[in-house]
Amino acid sequence: MHDTLLKELAGRTVLVTGGAGLIGSRIAGYLRQVGARPISLCTLDAYPQHTYRDLFGVDPSDPDVVVGSVQDSDLVKRVVAESDYVIHAAALADVAACTRKPMAAIHTNISGTQVLLDAVAACERIRRLVFVSSASVYGNGDPEDWARPCEEYRTVRKLLEAVYGRVPPQFHEHTRLRPMSVYANTKAWGETQTALTLGAVGTSYTVVRYFSVYGDPQVVKKNSHSWVVAWFATRAALGLPLHLNGGGHQVRDLVHVDDIAAAIVRALVAPRAHNETISIGAGIPTSIRRVAELIAERYPGTRLVETPMPPGDPLGGYAATHRMEAVLGWRPTITLTEGVARYVDWLGTPGAIPAWLRAEAPAV
Repeated sequence: MHDTLLKELAGRTVLVTGGAGLIGSRIAGYLRQVGARPISLCTLDAYPQHTYRDLFGVDPSDPDVVVGSVQDSDLVKRVVAESDYVIHAAALADVAACTRKPMAAIHTNISGTQVLLDAVAACERIRRLVFVSSASVYGNGDPEDWARPCEEYRTVRKLLEAVYGRVPPQFHEHTRLRPMSVYANTKAWGETQTALTLGAVGTSYTVVRYFSVYGDPQVVKKNSHSWVVAWFATRAALGLPLHLNGGGHQVRDLVHVDDIAAAIVRALVAPRAHNETISIGAGIPTSIRRVAELIAERYPGTRLVETPMPPGDPLGGYAATHRMEAVLGWRPTITLTEGVARYVDWLGTPGAIPAWLRAEAPAV
């Protein structure tokens, strides 16, 4: 943690909306390591209470854990007024849940975001806000990106087709946004609204689009198809088959949650991140089928079953990391092999596998 860039955060107060969730709790932990004081604003209703306490390390009795909603304007104004920086990670972040209940997504991801932006815009103390977006805003990418008549692209195309059966697009920050789900659409709106609201008053902001997050302490949610490493590892541990939606040909750029937290914290203070949009990824395309195979290696006898593609699930792509590396002076440190091994080991933690999923496991 001896990083000159992060010394600016020592003694500072950072509001983290969604600070008790998977990514938010990792961000809060990272902030404490660099000497900052995180205030976590969260509803604490996305998981059972023991998940927050025992797995995410969140103590609801901590005075810096504020139980409430980003839609509560009075509460938001109060916690913003105490803060030097803001990280907006609160969201209904489940693609399937947003698809089932679009109004719930609108309330949290749009109305809640506007409440927060208004409070930040009115507070002169705030040095920067980081809006946590998602690579889902890219959708399946722009096919024109691969239509360039250059020998280099033709060579790369052949290699990618040989490995993946198709050409997974590489997403650049300037790639045209093509959201394919309610969740992605709310994130695209949030990006634009952040720039409009804070740009109008001169408050610094950064938009970060993280790619496919994975890693302990992810706990799978019922009726969700997000978090492929967690789903596959948890099901394999219970002897359940792994479902390859659409055959598992989708591509993901998998980034460990600890790396995502580190990148977001750096975005708070990196001078070049002022009013920038940055993709956070490993820059490595990995097919869903390959993830299943990696998990199956840890659990011999695991069955792979092809299932229909769920609505709003993009074929995906991977990140161009040049801007991330240049702006943040950083790149991810945890390899997929290491991250998967850590997650499989962590699944032995009491409570890591939900009781409702254990009920589906075959009798031994």
